[in-house]
Amino acid sequence: MRTLILFFSVLFLGYATAAFAGEEVSYSHDGTTMKGYLATPANLSGKAPAVLVVHEWWGHDGYVRKRADMLAELGYVALAVDMYGDGKIADHPKQAGAFAGEIGKNMALGEARFRAAMAFLDARAEADMSRVAAIGYCFGGGVVLEMARRGLDLDAVVSFHGGRLVSDTPVAPGGYKAKVLVLNGADDPFVKPETIDGFRKQMEADGVDYRFINYPGAVHSFTNPGATANGEKFGLPLAYNAEVDAASWAEMLGLFDKTLK
Repeated sequence: MRTLILFFSVLFLGYATAAFAGEEVSYSHDGTTMKGYLATPANLSGKAPAVLVVHEWWGHDGYVRKRADMLAELGYVALAVDMYGDGKIADHPKQAGAFAGEIGKNMALGEARFRAAMAFLDARAEADMSRVAAIGYCFGGGVVLEMARRGLDLDAVVSFHGGRLVSDTPVAPGGYKAKVLVLNGADDPFVKPETIDGFRKQMEADGVDYRFINYPGAVHSFTNPGATANGEKFGLPLAYNAEVDAASWAEMLGLFDKTLK
C-alpha cells in the first residue's frame, strides 16, 4: 500500500517520467462544442483499450485530465470528456450544482453528449472500441452508472464517490452490458445508507454483475488531492484520502484486467 501511495504522490506532483502523449481535442453535439482531452500511451503501435473519464461537478478541469494521463501511462487510450459543453468549469459550489443539475434533470442530453464522446473515440485509429470502459468521479460517477443502465456498449463502469447511485430510468432492454464497480466513502454524508440500500436492491433486481465497496473513514471526493482545500474553502465535507485513493484505483485496475485485457 505504501508503494501505491508513493506512486500517486509522485505522479500528482508531476515528477514521473511521462509515458504518454496528451492533447486537447474538440468534438460536438447539437451545435455545442465539447472540449475534451485525449491521452494515449507513448509509442503505441496498433490499438489499445479505451476509457472515457467523466469529471466531477466542477467540470472538465486539470484533475480529470490527470486521471486520463494516469490511464495512458498504463496502456489505455483515455478521453477526459466534457459533459457541460464549451469546457465550462465552475469556481463555486452553486455554479457547479447548476451545471451538474442541467444534466441531472435531462439525462437524455447527458446520454447524447456521452455518445458523442464515444463516437469521437471510435473515429480515432488508436482506440480499440471493442474493449471500452467508463469511469467517473462524483457527478461523473453518477453519469457512468446511468450510461450503463441505458445499455450503452461498455465493458465496465467504475464510479468513484458518485453522488447519484439510484436511477429512475427503466433498465434498457437486454439489461446492462457493463460490469459495475462502485467505490464509496463510508463516511460520505452525501450518500445516505438508504441510498446504498436502494442501489443494491436495484442492481440485484436487474441482475447486474456489480460490486460495491465502502471505505471506512473516507468522505466525499476522497480521490482528489484538491478536495481538502475545497472543503475548507466552501465549508463542505470533502477530503482527500491517499490510502483509499490508491486502494480504489487498484480495484478499478483489477476490473479492467478482467474486462479489457
